[in-house]
Amino acid sequence: MTLHADATRTLATWTAPDAAQERLRVAYLAHLAAHPDGMLRPCRPDHVTASALVMTADAQRVLLVRHRKAGLWLQTGGHCEADDASLVDAAAREALEETGIAGLQVDPEPLRLSRHAVPFCSPGGHHLDVQLLAVAPVDAEPVVVEGEDPVAWFGVGEPVEPTDADTLALIAAARTRLRGTPRP
Repeated sequence: MTLHADATRTLATWTAPDAAQERLRVAYLAHLAAHPDGMLRPCRPDHVTASALVMTADAQRVLLVRHRKAGLWLQTGGHCEADDASLVDAAAREALEETGIAGLQVDPEPLRLSRHAVPFCSPGGHHLDVQLLAVAPVDAEPVVVEGEDPVAWFGVGEPVEPTDADTLALIAAARTRLRGTPRP
């Protein structure tokens, strides 16, 4: 199965948690139907990306990255690559690159979708982000390569500044997932 086919299948079978997320799901599927290259960065103005919120298995801590370009604490993630076999593979690769934590368990069911403008990537364009959950051992510690964006653990009830509403909603969804369903 190709990356494009995996994303289409994932989004076609995902049950969105609310009407706003359902509108995004339908828009993402329309994008993929119209763009055979819709998973890759060269697709303009929009393209699908994959991200993963790294949370400890006990749902007590979340690992965020201080993205220099955005100036915010956000989940791991980024562009899909041509050799990624699936959204899970893309999100896992990005999480490993950004945190250095090997063996994260990525849940294949999306937590949320986020469509956001990316002026530094595609002027006038958007990332159509599929946000997944990556579960880390309770005692996991990040290993960040020098020159990469900094990462830090935050308690789930701890204020995170600066961040955005999407990240806060993602953290809430991840906590619900880990408390309400079996771990991946």
